Amino acid sequence: MPADLAVIGLGPYGLPLAQAAVAAGIPTIGYATGPEAGSLSPAELRRMHAAGFRPATDPAQLGRVRTAVICAPTPRGADGGVDLGQVEAAARTLAERLRPHTTVILESPVLPGTTEKFLRPLLEEGSGLRAGRDFHLAYSPSRADPGNRDHTPAGTPRVIGGLTPACTESAAAFYGRLTDKVVRARGLREAEAVQLLETNYRHVNIALVNEMAVLCNELGVDLWDVIRCAETKPFGFQAFRPGPGVGGHGVPQDLAGHASRTLRMVELAQQVNHRMPRYVVQRAATLLNEHGKSARGARVLLLGVTYKADLADLQGTPAREIAVRLMELGASVSYHDPYVPSWSVLDRPVPRADSLYEAAADADLTILLQQHRTYDLQGLSVKAQLLLDTRGATPTGAAHRL
Repeated sequence: MPADLAVIGLGPYGLPLAQAAVAAGIPTIGYATGPEAGSLSPAELRRMHAAGFRPATDPAQLGRVRTAVICAPTPRGADGGVDLGQVEAAARTLAERLRPHTTVILESPVLPGTTEKFLRPLLEEGSGLRAGRDFHLAYSPSRADPGNRDHTPAGTPRVIGGLTPACTESAAAFYGRLTDKVVRARGLREAEAVQLLETNYRHVNIALVNEMAVLCNELGVDLWDVIRCAETKPFGFQAFRPGPGVGGHGVPQDLAGHASRTLRMVELAQQVNHRMPRYVVQRAATLLNEHGKSARGARVLLLGVTYKADLADLQGTPAREIAVRLMELGASVSYHDPYVPSWSVLDRPVPRADSLYEAAADADLTILLQQHRTYDLQGLSVKAQLLLDTRGATPTGAAHRL
């Protein structure tokens, strides 16, 4: 069966899109742009293949689809800006095979203006076709939330912005097959700015609650009770919760090197969130000291080292910096994570605990970094000698909370 859709980039944005497409009955091929790590389980991948998903190794297959969606990752570059290297590679590969009447959509996180000023010339020069006349060009911010069982692709509205009104409608027709609601933006830049706002909204609000965590600890205030009470307000407030740092693929974006000004709030949020691993280690050292132990020589067990609960993805996880700083203090660090069979820090393998309860009972300090569903936190709080909960997941009074 010929494919209707080509997903270019099979990482954290492309795989969820391909999964949603095959679930909707759309014949789909996937083309990798690099050594990508998605967040689907082996069982989910097997179900995708059974539903008709096919990995493509021949770029010629990209020229046989009606819709091509570029989902290449855009990590932060050495200069702090967005690295568009994989988007460029994907565009050049697609351009050589691009046929008239194809709808090309970018889902990668980019700054406003990228689709028109960066992607469009690559596609036009490589294909000899003109966007808006010979093929449709649009942007849609990815709204994949790995591991979220409450918000399915079908129930999550998709925002579409096209180069022309016809481009918008063509992209909207495609996404209308995946979701119950399509929201049309005024144009490409507006759709790109939606992604900018949504990503930075998360990081800024996490930074705020992380600062509240530090302040409340200094004041002897139970932050988790504060949040519990505040989230009863039915308007003007959305609850965020503190943690050991912010990981994942959706990196905060300011406009440095892109416009005449930066987003100062985003810069400040990054500073706050980047300090959290250091703060966790400071709290750990203080707890050990209060219980008559030194960080040097202490046995510290880290629970959950992925960036998000119930996923195997280590991208940007704060656990790495926490482990490094504990080692620098002279602590003996081990870890437990049901999704991570082996883990290395500074090119040194970190010992993995096979038995969770035995390891927690043996450790001088256990630090809960990620709340995987498989963890029995009530039982863990009983077994652990000393437990620091950075997620507020344990029963009240059962652990020291961040």
